[in-house]
Amino acid sequence: MSCYEIEALRLGLMNVLGSEDEHAREHAERELDGELDGPIEALAEAQSLSAIERHLDAALVDLEAEIAEADPESQEYDYMRGRLVAVRDAERAVHRLTSQGESVLDGLGEAHDVLHEAFPVDE
Repeated sequence: MSCYEIEALRLGLMNVLGSEDEHAREHAERELDGELDGPIEALAEAQSLSAIERHLDAALVDLEAEIAEADPESQEYDYMRGRLVAVRDAERAVHRLTSQGESVLDGLGEAHDVLHEAFPVDE
């Protein structure tokens, strides 16, 4: 069994961050072999943090539905629930990354304003 959501998220983050780690990319692609459709495919191909958040949310909905339909007595059930915990944790990490990125942008805007207050420019 594999954690398709996490591997797809890794690929999406590699895209967004411009990662050139081909070994990690190839590993994730092998893990996803035959599973690239729907939200998993969209997540793996994401090019922005907002796209990652959107597709990860859709993948979580699918995973929750899969768990709801699963037999609680099956060997896979506990693993699926563990996947859910891991993916929810990853979702929170992505939200933090987005929030931190937005904070950096806000800080740069404030620094720009302070610079112009200290050194006015005639336009």
